[in-house]
Amino acid sequence: MGSIKWIAGFLGWVMVGPIGGLIGFLLGSAADSGLGLSQRMSDGQRPGAGGYGQQGGYRQGSYQAGGYQQRTGGYYSATEQRNSFLVSLLVLSSAVVKADGRVHESEMNVVRQFVRQNFGEAAVAEAMRILEGLNNQQVNIYEVGTQISVYMNYSQRLQLFHYLAQIANADGDFSKSEKDVLETIAAAIRLNAQDAASVIAMFYKNTDSAYAVLGISPSATDDEVKTAYRRMAMKNHPDKVATLGPDVQKAAEEKFRQIQEAYETIKKQRGLN
Repeated sequence: MGSIKWIAGFLGWVMVGPIGGLIGFLLGSAADSGLGLSQRMSDGQRPGAGGYGQQGGYRQGSYQAGGYQQRTGGYYSATEQRNSFLVSLLVLSSAVVKADGRVHESEMNVVRQFVRQNFGEAAVAEAMRILEGLNNQQVNIYEVGTQISVYMNYSQRLQLFHYLAQIANADGDFSKSEKDVLETIAAAIRLNAQDAASVIAMFYKNTDSAYAVLGISPSATDDEVKTAYRRMAMKNHPDKVATLGPDVQKAAEEKFRQIQEAYETIKKQRGLN
């Protein structure tokens, strides 16, 4: 372990509050040779790009949903939002992977793949050291969730929750204890209960899952089914998380596809055009 530090100016809001207090000491070290995850994140380097991503920096002005997230006296850049999203995922992942009393390698692999796609292969080892450190700590979901709900916009929180549900399902056994933890996280990050149930239903399957994905009951009318689909499609559109990078947006496209599949399943069952 070395002494390369994460640069708070590029990490954004996760360096304050309960998240900063929880993982601060873990972020103080990196590999002895080469750049640590911290430096690559601050540079905005993207795997295979041969260059650097958007810096954005500090900016005054009105809120811009497509690029900058508001903070006191200015805005968090796309780079800061993306980096903060990763840290939030690491912190809440630790709660999910421990939910059933075991840490499954398949669940850890979901996190590895996210880091690999968004920050490059060299970033994986450091991120996993941080996650393993978090696995040995007690995460207060409500404190962490409150901070996330204040600083992360709703569409980003929905996508974060989708990743967490994917982690819970990674070992092929989406247990009730994992479902309970996810529901606690959903409440803590202030997701609408209907939206949270929709994401969980994409992975925690039962006979009414297609309806749950659309946030309705099987007794809904045909018009209510169509309205629910339009509402969910708009709320979960991949463009709403574009600032988090192309790989997160690609994952959002998968969530969007699951909503479309649920709608097609119901249409087929009902003989709707």
